Amino acid sequence: MKKVLIIQGNPIANSYGSQLAEVYARGAAESGAEVRELVLAELEFDLNLSGGYKGKQPLEPDLQKAQELISWADHLVFVYPNWWGGMPALLKGFIDRVFLPGFAFKYRKNSPLPEQLLKGKTARLIVTMDSPYVYYRFYLGQPGHQMMKHSILKFCGVSRVRSTNITQLRKMPEVARKQWLERVHRMGRKLA
Repeated sequence: MKKVLIIQGNPIANSYGSQLAEVYARGAAESGAEVRELVLAELEFDLNLSGGYKGKQPLEPDLQKAQELISWADHLVFVYPNWWGGMPALLKGFIDRVFLPGFAFKYRKNSPLPEQLLKGKTARLIVTMDSPYVYYRFYLGQPGHQMMKHSILKFCGVSRVRSTNITQLRKMPEVARKQWLERVHRMGRKLA
């Protein structure tokens, strides 16, 4: 049985991202997967990594639980909006506080590359944005996706990171929004 953790990173309650996370979760559960969810807007934690990696900032109980769930999961699904070319501060603060040395990676003596502590996991990014995808990809160079895929997840050992981009959301008609919900539900069923 595959273990799936869905991390909903939209700070706005009852957002379209919430609906996307719900339908993916339902699809994954229908496929026989064990599913857990983290709604970041419901967690209590300081977004600021005070003192960087040298600080002695203790993890709040919600972040301790988040690390347990990330360790438990085989497949991580991040659902969030693209704001200003990247993720919302809530998700960035969560990653800063949770994907720490000793948990997600470990520095090695005499090596510029870390030991990757999240090996064996896969991930899916489900990202909403108002921009046209062509603009985001070719003009901006996908800065948010590059950070999530390479600077964070692959850096920590997550081997396969796929992304789904739901673009021009602000102008999207309701029928198209429903079609996307159906498509993301099918993704969950396939654990893709």
